[in-house]
Amino acid sequence: MPRAIYIHPSGERSEVEVPVGTSLMMAATGHGLDGIVGDCGGVMSCATCHVFVEPAFAGLLPPPADTEDQMLDYTAADRQPNSRLSCQIAMTDALDGITVRIADPQL
Repeated sequence: MPRAIYIHPSGERSEVEVPVGTSLMMAATGHGLDGIVGDCGGVMSCATCHVFVEPAFAGLLPPPADTEDQMLDYTAADRQPNSRLSCQIAMTDALDGITVRIADPQL
């Protein structure tokens, strides 16, 4: 099963297995990881699952859809070029080992 690595604001790393097709937000909340809130449950209405995708993986992701792009303008932490909403990153085998930094703050 593919894995995702979450880097917390403290620098701590959490590695979790993520079933193909599952969003990185659902994987984080399902494993009880601190920092990914996901208040809206993944429907892009809260921007509380903001992550920074490490450069090695950013190019493997499709560009954000218009709605995600707009929501990224409302994140609590400043938007960066590699900002994404983790609810919109669906795990694939090609993303095995994807590393994301959890944005701080989320709220």
